[in-house]
Amino acid sequence: MAKENAEFKEYEKLLDQAYEQLPDKIFEAKRFKVPKGYSVIQGNRTIIKNFGDVSRTLNRDPQHVLKYLLRELGTSGNVEGNRAILQGKFTHYVINDRVKEYVDNFVMCHECNRPDTVIIREDRIDMLKCSACGARAPLKSL
Repeated sequence: MAKENAEFKEYEKLLDQAYEQLPDKIFEAKRFKVPKGYSVIQGNRTIIKNFGDVSRTLNRDPQHVLKYLLRELGTSGNVEGNRAILQGKFTHYVINDRVKEYVDNFVMCHECNRPDTVIIREDRIDMLKCSACGARAPLKSL
């Protein structure tokens, strides 16, 4: 019985040491909100006015986000400053739905569901690496 108690105390000591080594942002209780894209239809083009802010909030390269949107919407477009210009008429509902899908696939950690991730490339494969829990998951190529 004394041996089990000593082992338990040693286990708790090791567990406390492990908790101390974890980054502080793991314990933060803030909620991540998917940013909304504000779009305007001008003629046969759709302009996402705050595209730069959206990609910055997601901590992703604007070209990567744009590439996903263009593929999902089946159109062409480009980034000009803080805005994205898409060929075709798309409502903000459609755009925000695609941004939400992007967040689910390329931003949120598949293990701990936190947005603290980065995309890294390992042996020609894009991987989603979580800064919070350390998990790695392969991503679909764009």
